[in-house]
Amino acid sequence: MASGKQYDVVIIGSGLGGLLCANLLAMRGLKVCLLEKNKQFGGNLQTFSRDKQVFDTGVHYIGGLDKGQTLHQVFKYVGLMAHLKLEKMEECFDRILIEGDRQVYAQAQGYEAFQNNLVKAFPEEREGIIAYCQKIKEVCNSFPLYNLTLKPQTAELYRGNNESAASVIASFTQNEKLQAVLAGNNLLYAGDINTTPFHVHALIVNSYIESSWKCIGGGSQIAKILVASIRKNGGEILRNMAVTSIMEEEGKVTHVLTEDGQKVEGEYFISNMHPAATLAITQSVLLKGLYKKRITGLRQSVSSFSLHIVLKKKTVPYEKCNYYFHKEGQVWQLNHYKKDNWPLGYGLYFTEDKLHPGFSATISVLTPMRYEDVSKWADTYNRVGKESSRGIAYEQFKEDRAQVLLGLIAERFPLIIAHIKSYYTSTPLTNRDYIGDAEGSMYGIQKDYHDPLQTMISPRTKIPNLFLTGQNLNLHGILGTSLSAVLTCVMLTGDEGLVDRIREA
Repeated sequence: MASGKQYDVVIIGSGLGGLLCANLLAMRGLKVCLLEKNKQFGGNLQTFSRDKQVFDTGVHYIGGLDKGQTLHQVFKYVGLMAHLKLEKMEECFDRILIEGDRQVYAQAQGYEAFQNNLVKAFPEEREGIIAYCQKIKEVCNSFPLYNLTLKPQTAELYRGNNESAASVIASFTQNEKLQAVLAGNNLLYAGDINTTPFHVHALIVNSYIESSWKCIGGGSQIAKILVASIRKNGGEILRNMAVTSIMEEEGKVTHVLTEDGQKVEGEYFISNMHPAATLAITQSVLLKGLYKKRITGLRQSVSSFSLHIVLKKKTVPYEKCNYYFHKEGQVWQLNHYKKDNWPLGYGLYFTEDKLHPGFSATISVLTPMRYEDVSKWADTYNRVGKESSRGIAYEQFKEDRAQVLLGLIAERFPLIIAHIKSYYTSTPLTNRDYIGDAEGSMYGIQKDYHDPLQTMISPRTKIPNLFLTGQNLNLHGILGTSLSAVLTCVMLTGDEGLVDRIREA
């Protein structure tokens, strides 16, 4: 790439938000350049292999991909649906396990099945379960873009609500076990007793009730298909290109500088980096102290510790659903563990063995871990292309944590523990180094029902030709990030018809 080459739009970061923006804009005929610091494209869509097996880093399953559903329409519009290898999950997509209770509580696809399953387990709670489902649908209907309509006068993604997820769920039933089941998969949005708004719970859970899917062979195929599509539409996409400065002159961004000293010029710029990381590298008097202070002061959602297990061949049956376990009474406290009671819960995900269908090849287990737990190694850095060792103490820390987590898994999944061939771990530092989020947070900025507007970030910045996109803006997860990308493109181009074209694709 020649220094000083001029583009219509320069996009920093190839997470799903950046890839979708690049596609939507290249499809319009704009000359797009996408810059990625890693060797692999895709942000949280990245996969990695260990012991000849492929693991997903972030995307274990996707909701809302049935014909006509919101994410299906977005993916269809950018040409993803024609190429994605998907399998629909069993009727039940998540099974909830509670410490000390041998019963397995299933969350099923389709509202009728979802309700019937829960009513079977809690017959005396029938009215509350139906009212809870009604409330979820109501909340989802109140968010225009979630339903692929745009209110041009506000062009906002979500208005947010100031209701706590935990207390709204509790308002439908006093049965604490049922409350724990309804919130049982809150690891999907780093559910927190002190902050999580009900609308975040509703929008995310609704998409999985609508329909739940696994990517066969891993979520990185989404990135690969989008990268190929960007190139086909004339876009340039460059990896191992870390952007170190965003330069503004006379009221607009003129170019970005990369780590190796290259200058990339453009008419418009979109950052798919964390908003705080974007501000940190932007040289401009237009970004006032108050705005910077607000963005950099927002709390991050918790990070995670992951266990990636390779199984011995043909030993553990494959299950087409996920499991979420939590210790009794702790469903909203997973992020508030103490040193001696970690972990308070986990999510567990199966991958099928392609050579031996019906058996699992790998298991991924995810549990919250705060950045402070690994902060003593904060000055180390390790990712592909920038490898370095964090030292023996760090390796010992990971092994100790892995053993504690394996001990907890053994209580409910002894068969898995008995047939482990090998396992690998990752920590908040791994997330930080690959995703570029200061504390390696799972879902970026923590949404807070006390002040919902404070944690909603507009794709517009104070610099007229610099825009933001990605999971930090309004709602996280594949669906939230996709909708944020659509909104970013609408604001950049002024083309409100885009949402209608996606809806009617």
